[in-house]
Amino acid sequence: MSTPTNANESYCTFTLAGDMTAGGLPSEADIRKDLEDNDPKVKRHALKAAIMAMLGGEAMPSILMQVIRFCINSQDKPLKKLCMLYWEVVPKHQEPTSEEIQAAAAGGPPAQRKLLPEMILVCNALMNDLNHPNEYVRGSMLRFLCKVKDEEILSPLIPSIKACLEHKNQYVRKNAALAVFHAHKLFGDNLIPDGPELINEFLLNETDISARRNAFLMLFNQDESLAIQFLANNMDDVGKYGDGFALLVLELTRRVCRRDPNQKSRFVRVLLEMLSSNSPAASYEAAWTLVSLSSAPTAIRAAAMTYTNLLNSQNDNNVKMIVLERLEGLKKNHTKILQELLMDILRALSSPNPDICKKVLDVAMDIVNVRNVVEVVNTLKREVTKLDGEDAVEAKGAYYRGILIRAIHGCAVRFPQVAESVVHTLMDFLSTDSGMQVIIFVRAIIEQYPPLRPSILSKLLNNIDDIKNTGVMCVCLWILGEYCETADSLQEAFTDINNLLGEACFVLKTDEKQAKEKAAAEAAAGPKMVTKNVVLSDGTYATQTVYSEVKKVEDDTPGLRKMLIDGDVFLGSVVSSTLTKLCLRASDMPDSFTPQSTKQMTMQALLVMCAIVKMAETTITAQRSSLADCSERITLCTRALLDPKANALLKPIMLGKGKAAFGTFLKSLKDKDSKESKKEEATKPVVQADDLIHFRQLRSSAVASGELDLDDGHDLARATGYEGGSSLLSHELNHVYQLSGFADPVYAEAFVTVRDYDISLEILVINRTPNTLSNLNVELSTMGDMKIVERPQSQTIGPMDQTTIRASIKVSSTETGHIFGTIVYEDASTKEKFYINLNDIHMDIMDYIRPATCTDEVFRSMWAEFEWENKVAITTSITDLSEFLNHIVKSTNMKCLTPHDESQKGTFLAANLYARSVFGEDALVNVSVEKKEDSEGELAGYIRIRSKTQGIALSLGDRITTQQRGPAIQ
Repeated sequence: MSTPTNANESYCTFTLAGDMTAGGLPSEADIRKDLEDNDPKVKRHALKAAIMAMLGGEAMPSILMQVIRFCINSQDKPLKKLCMLYWEVVPKHQEPTSEEIQAAAAGGPPAQRKLLPEMILVCNALMNDLNHPNEYVRGSMLRFLCKVKDEEILSPLIPSIKACLEHKNQYVRKNAALAVFHAHKLFGDNLIPDGPELINEFLLNETDISARRNAFLMLFNQDESLAIQFLANNMDDVGKYGDGFALLVLELTRRVCRRDPNQKSRFVRVLLEMLSSNSPAASYEAAWTLVSLSSAPTAIRAAAMTYTNLLNSQNDNNVKMIVLERLEGLKKNHTKILQELLMDILRALSSPNPDICKKVLDVAMDIVNVRNVVEVVNTLKREVTKLDGEDAVEAKGAYYRGILIRAIHGCAVRFPQVAESVVHTLMDFLSTDSGMQVIIFVRAIIEQYPPLRPSILSKLLNNIDDIKNTGVMCVCLWILGEYCETADSLQEAFTDINNLLGEACFVLKTDEKQAKEKAAAEAAAGPKMVTKNVVLSDGTYATQTVYSEVKKVEDDTPGLRKMLIDGDVFLGSVVSSTLTKLCLRASDMPDSFTPQSTKQMTMQALLVMCAIVKMAETTITAQRSSLADCSERITLCTRALLDPKANALLKPIMLGKGKAAFGTFLKSLKDKDSKESKKEEATKPVVQADDLIHFRQLRSSAVASGELDLDDGHDLARATGYEGGSSLLSHELNHVYQLSGFADPVYAEAFVTVRDYDISLEILVINRTPNTLSNLNVELSTMGDMKIVERPQSQTIGPMDQTTIRASIKVSSTETGHIFGTIVYEDASTKEKFYINLNDIHMDIMDYIRPATCTDEVFRSMWAEFEWENKVAITTSITDLSEFLNHIVKSTNMKCLTPHDESQKGTFLAANLYARSVFGEDALVNVSVEKKEDSEGELAGYIRIRSKTQGIALSLGDRITTQQRGPAIQ
């Protein structure tokens, strides 16, 4: 219910279902007649109709006496309830006469509204219900009195309300305490001067939890000193008073301690007791209160332990997420304390929800140090090992295993002492869905830690036959070609790869192909039904039907050979490059490889390359798009092995440039992370040991109460409200939309506030005419995935007056929406209806887009999956590639996933951008831009946008089209 704007405006705290409005409400005469009926059902129906009519604006003055005569003394409980609702909406005062209004306008006393004479009978009926022997009637009446705001009505009922404080039933007592609180809050000492003392005495003798809570609520709001005194006298019993009482105590603690920090010592004991409360709500609020009032290590440690216990004891995922947010807040300033509880926090990984597990890892990975890294890694390895079975993977998903692997990768990169054990554990998962993440992790570790290379290469050669993914196999072969630098590892790698390749012929013969197709068809057809005649034991014949199972043909073909036979041309080129690097490196080791053995390795590699080329030319399922590129690459490999001139030119490139480029890439990533961490550290407030202490810091109470030093310009700006005022004002003005013109009879403008799923409109309407405008309605409509949930109410505006009208709109998806409408009003003097068409409000998609990150594999997977694409041609005045990319990233509020060095100059740039909306929708953007050769630095290319829904693709495309020209031309 909204607060009344003036004293004459009525209020109401309820609504009724309009089940009787379909056929229209009965007339006042019919309602009056039905109220005289002896049937309680007829009376209830008539009284409900009267209430609904009065809620709709009808006065119905003649109904009041009928209700008093025929309904007020009824014993029907539903009718009594309707009577209470009727007392709430019925006009209780006489309107001032015209003479009184004229006298007040002439300078006399203000016109007073007098209580209706009939209300005396109503007060008598209310008093009878307050003294009723039925506790339900008493309690309901007390609850009704908490909504009454007329002193004339409450005044004669105060003795009865006080008497209800001593009733034997707790339902009556708890509502009586609320009624006393309501009366004292509105009228104070005028109506019930001894209210706080009365409630304090009631609180000392009360045993019911709800009644005690309601009584303490009054002391908390009306007489704080009595509340503190009661709390001090009953400190040991606070835990027995229930959750509601405990939450009030915590709120009282926060209020008192923020006003006077010297009072903290009085509440420390009760705070520490509530930390171990059986109520999760009380313990959580106590921990939050303790953190907000004190930054001492003991207090932070106690609060963190409480949060950790709640994290591991509660089953509600929402509670877990809230607690993790609190722990993340503590992590910023109290890292060392959370490091003591790190293993307890990691116990929450047992949650079946992967989002909870991801949040736990986000909190835990930032507080890992040298002392606890071994325990953390062992815990993460156990979690990964639990996901080895298919049932476990289905329970939490491959996504959970992916985030575990990323967490282990981060620990291994930061702490080299655990890298070896981590790598050997994770390499067992090369054949799973997370194999690509594992092999990328292995590739980074083998480059950064040279002492681990022999053991990693040996483990990789042992597991290479189990790999089923082509991408993982390509990375494995690249690692073997680049890092097999010793004679033993080189010979082992060359031998194992050739064993996996088998015979240098990757084109199936006709009979092999037919046998393979036949076996596949039989397996697809399933078991066959066979019917045959059999002789039973008694000599009779019978028919027997059995299912013959298809014999599974075990295919022992190695995985690498099977991929090549299936027509993977790109893998064939990687195999050729790997064998070439091994042969070239063997030729540089004359002590370990004789010329004959080197020549034999070269011939074997050339045979494999020729077989791969033949497979690419003859196999139907070969990757035709990669054929030309792979053929050229294999040709370079053969020339490097056969042509001495080409060998001298290509050998340094093939054996050194690739690894060097990868090392530079890892270094750039590390530098980028260090820069971001330094930037975060720079934003934190740092106080030096030799800094001068300001005089205000010696006065803790003054600081806590907000006392300002007028010599400090920052405090003066903060006190006057102008700190950051210009930026705040410009931000608000950007969301003000003019709806009508200055020459229109009614001027309107809207201030739009976007809160993720909700849009709030505050429409300022100004009457620019000398006439009163009645029934003024702002009729709004929407286009897009938006729905109006709160329509503007009808208004009456006086001459040259103004008012503010509010409306609420729900948004369900990320799409550029439009809000349009019309102002409809009547001129009170001419009774003519007028219309004013309003300007459209275009909602900006940038209010819903948030930058996000994802791995390259996830980006490629979504790019292939999403069906909506919007292709935008590049037309810009910007001539620098990096500047154009940064401008697109800033304009679209997206995250650039492709690392790039702005200092390097080139003629082509390609980058991937990623963002997520507040509704969980993904937005993918690929920027491909180059400099035209025949122009002065002009850029050309395309920006491709992909998403799962059409709206976000089109809206982002429109945004890029309008923003891509550059800041100078916008």
